[in-house]
Amino acid sequence: MGNAYGFIEIQGVVPAMTALDIMCKTADVELATWERKLGGRLVTLDVSAVTQAVETAAKNGIKKPAVQGVIANPHPEIVRLVRKSASRFKDAKALENM
Repeated sequence: MGNAYGFIEIQGVVPAMTALDIMCKTADVELATWERKLGGRLVTLDVSAVTQAVETAAKNGIKKPAVQGVIANPHPEIVRLVRKSASRFKDAKALENM
């Protein structure tokens, strides 16, 4: 995981996937994890050009995010939380491929 995280919270799978696609095409990004909470979607990205990617997705997506944020040089506790979420995300993907 990198030295910056970009977060968007957006309701609905289609808007979330569209935002992710925009971010991936805008900058060098890697999906770290995907959470489903309260009927919405939280897409967490590990990115090198995080600000550009998040801003582009927020402006050009199908739906505006409820909230967006960028954390440069995250505190170790933030990194730990993202890694924990990412491990659940990767475990779920592994189970789907069985």
